[in-house]
Amino acid sequence: MKTEELQGAALDWAVECLENNRSPESTASEEDYSPSTKWSQGGVIIEHCGISIKWISASEWQASDLDYTVCFGPTPLIAAMRCYVASKLGDEVEIPEGLK
Repeated sequence: MKTEELQGAALDWAVECLENNRSPESTASEEDYSPSTKWSQGGVIIEHCGISIKWISASEWQASDLDYTVCFGPTPLIAAMRCYVASKLGDEVEIPEGLK
C-alpha cells in the first residue's frame, strides 16, 4: 500500500511496528494504540523525530522531517505519521489484509 494513502488502523499498525521494533510481517497490534488520532502518542513521535507540521489548506496538512521526507494528510497527526512511516519504510508498505 502506498504510504501516502495510509490511514486509520493501517497507519497506526505501521507506526507501531516501527516504535516496537517489530517486523512489518507481524500482525499483532495494541488495542489502544492510535498515534494518528491521539496527540499523547503521536506528539511524542513528532517531537522525537523532529517532524515539522504546516497547515496548507482547510483540509490538508504537510509534514516533513529532518531527512526532507514530505507527506500530506487531512490532519496534522495523519500527515506526521505518514511522514514517519515513509522516512523509515519508504513509499510503499506491506499491510496485513485485515487492515487494508
